Amino acid sequence: MLRGVPYKWLVAIAFVFGLFMEVLDMTVLNTALPALGRQFGVGTESLQWLVTGYLVSMAVFIPASGWVADRFGSKRTFLFALAVFTAASLWAGVAGSLAELVTARIVQGVGGGLLTPVGTAMLFRAFPPEERAQASAILSIPTGIAPALGPVLGGWLVDNVDWRWIFLMKVPIGVAGIAFTAAVIREERTDHPGRFDVVGFLAGGGALALLLVGLDQGVLGEWSSASVFLPLIGGALLAVVFVIAELRIAEPMIDLRLLRIRLFRTGNLLMLPSSGALMGTLFLTPLLLQSLLGLDATGSGLVTMFQALGMTATMPFAGWLYQRLGPRWMLTAGFVAIAASVAALLPIGVDSSLWGVRVPMLTMGIGMALTVIALQAATFAQVSPAAMTRASSVFATTRQVAAAVGVALVASILTLRTDQRVGGLAPVVTEAVRQDAMLSAFRDTFLVALVVAVLGLLIALRVRDADAAASMRSAKPAGEAAGTAVGSGPEQLQARSGK
Repeated sequence: MLRGVPYKWLVAIAFVFGLFMEVLDMTVLNTALPALGRQFGVGTESLQWLVTGYLVSMAVFIPASGWVADRFGSKRTFLFALAVFTAASLWAGVAGSLAELVTARIVQGVGGGLLTPVGTAMLFRAFPPEERAQASAILSIPTGIAPALGPVLGGWLVDNVDWRWIFLMKVPIGVAGIAFTAAVIREERTDHPGRFDVVGFLAGGGALALLLVGLDQGVLGEWSSASVFLPLIGGALLAVVFVIAELRIAEPMIDLRLLRIRLFRTGNLLMLPSSGALMGTLFLTPLLLQSLLGLDATGSGLVTMFQALGMTATMPFAGWLYQRLGPRWMLTAGFVAIAASVAALLPIGVDSSLWGVRVPMLTMGIGMALTVIALQAATFAQVSPAAMTRASSVFATTRQVAAAVGVALVASILTLRTDQRVGGLAPVVTEAVRQDAMLSAFRDTFLVALVVAVLGLLIALRVRDADAAASMRSAKPAGEAAGTAVGSGPEQLQARSGK
């Protein structure tokens, strides 16, 4: 253990290695997709599996992460996840075919599915509730840098070095994370992890995988095609089976009983508009910049990175604000900033200044910083330490679904409105008319993202600061009292469930 460094911060540093690597991976690949298409001679539908395969693999293993950490220990599980992610990154970097690269990405998703929920549980066990907002704020600085670096670094590597380095550059980060975690982190394991929930694993993972495949195919093709509605119907049916099974057994893989805790339920619900609006806007903006404003991949990344800059600049103060404002007004302010940012993108045209995009990206980052810190601190305020890994699995699953649904929603609407707007034009039109039609399609889609953000604002107004008292230092005495009251309710419920 490093002298003079509190153990809780050693846990935080270990978590940063994994989270930084995972977030960087998410943001750097999109820039390289055109180059990969040229390298392997394939189109968009084949390349999409580099993203979908990873997301599906993550979706299958996120629900199992809580039980795996409880059964084998959080340190061992986190080390395993780091090792798998790092090895798969190396494999992807030396892949000789698209099929091999997709396979490496699927294996990489196994590590990614375990990294974030297990790391979150380790972090929230190490920090007391009243310090989690500040911890999340400080931790989010390096993880805010990753989305800023990703598009720019990915574009530079593809243009000047080689596409393989978008995968290989994560290997030394992973090796350093493995060495650090092995050296300084203590093992934590639940005494009674329970039996492995086979039905929950198969039904939950299968439902998420099928839903993600269906949404992804809907983006690429017709929503009425069998390749879209069959996975969606299958995923919905498996989701029903999963919910019924998890509520009936005493030791479920995903403890849905945790959703009886009002603040935990509301926090998960808020994750849907939060991640949906952010990921949807971050998906749309590069397309707008590259298809209509004439920017290349690197130039687009230099504009969208303002979102990460705004987030990074706000994070150090977000924890301080949380202690004084509480989650309700912090979430409200965050969603107002997000909604205002999306609204500011509506009038963007082909002759608009790039500052008309940079400034909304910056304010969106500020809004996301406020929202993320409040959600991370408040959602787990009434969750007992024994239930933390299971709660992290629920939260990570919600975040994954929200991001996928947000991207699929805006991509599908953009495709539909583009076909309607451009397809309705006369056979021969000027380029200016065609661009106006495409701009209208983008505006229609940004309007949907705006509606999602406003929905989040309305839900945020229902949050009660008293429920999150344990996570607010200024309300510590009340928090301790609230913790006693909660312990006689949801925490007893968790104890009876074997958690």
